[in-house]
Amino acid sequence: MPIIKLTQQSINNLQCPEGRSRISFYHADLPSFYLEVRATSPGQGTFYYQYRDQSGKTRHQKLGRTTEITLSEALKQAKILKAEIALGRNPTKQVVMSYTEFFEQHYLPYVKLRKRSWNRDEELYRLRIRHVFGNKYLDQITRQQIQAFHTALKAAGLAASTCNHHVKLLKYSLNLAISWEMMEGPNPAAKVPLYHEDNKVAHYLNDAELERLLSVLHSDRNRIVCQIAFLLLSTGCRLNEVLSAKWSDIDLEKKIFLVRATNSKSKRIRAVPLNQSAMEVLHQLDTREYLFINTQTGKPYTAIAKVWHRIRKKAGLEHLRLHDLRHQYASFLVNSGRTLYEVQQILGHSDSKVTERYSHLSMKILLEASDSASAKIKKAMQPKVDS
Repeated sequence: MPIIKLTQQSINNLQCPEGRSRISFYHADLPSFYLEVRATSPGQGTFYYQYRDQSGKTRHQKLGRTTEITLSEALKQAKILKAEIALGRNPTKQVVMSYTEFFEQHYLPYVKLRKRSWNRDEELYRLRIRHVFGNKYLDQITRQQIQAFHTALKAAGLAASTCNHHVKLLKYSLNLAISWEMMEGPNPAAKVPLYHEDNKVAHYLNDAELERLLSVLHSDRNRIVCQIAFLLLSTGCRLNEVLSAKWSDIDLEKKIFLVRATNSKSKRIRAVPLNQSAMEVLHQLDTREYLFINTQTGKPYTAIAKVWHRIRKKAGLEHLRLHDLRHQYASFLVNSGRTLYEVQQILGHSDSKVTERYSHLSMKILLEASDSASAKIKKAMQPKVDS
């Protein structure tokens, strides 16, 4: 917290020290007045006036950026604020609102246009977050409260990942509130530790189970859902990627399915190779814009869970989730000797650590490779027969 004699000339030369993201320079003549300089914007910054409100909480009133107002204008505003505070007035420009008001009137309208999973956010808020934080003002929410909420969710029997999703939503939404200047930082959810439990369960089919599944997929009366499942098993795509696929995404000549960025979890375009079994599914379809159309509604499918539950029960695989078909496809690749890098590229994993969950599947291949070295050793150890 350096205290210096701020001048218009010195402001132009102020920079953030190496290794730091920001620094505050307090004015020697008015210690509550300071200039914040960030590493991303050397030679410029933002003027603030620091004070304590009637509850004793430290507040930081933004006065303006150096590109908007001069030092003398900022000092004048700071002195006016100082006088207002001495008279018992609250100079805060922010109108502090409750979390419910913020979430429903500001957050949801924003994410509905930008986040595919916004309905999941609304569900987490409606079922649990609103009950605990809904009536609290944004500046009343504390890290301890969020930590206690996180702990209570786990104690109530929720999965670790579900507990973490609640904290992630609070963190993301409060970050938006700070960036929109509806509350002051730091974010109380920023340093709440998440649970690190491995709850990534994947079910792999043995040969007999795979045969039963394929038998049902080839014979069941609901041909469309069976074709969807068969394409998932043949490409390793996510369900949403297949349900939203259009014929314009398919290049039958080059045998490529182009997953659009809007449908991709990584928000990036991904090219999925179409093998022979995938091509057979596509050749069976008689649709126009979208690959799969619900004959009852005339619109693309949004979910197939009900039919899938019947199909998997018919195959004697009641534990098998649709997402397990993606894991099964990955196991086909790994157990055929393909590298984890190749699997990563085909599945579209942005982080290789996600692909490493399949590393144990390649142990059979690695053992075969290791046995080849053993064969060389044994051959070299065999006694030579003199001719």
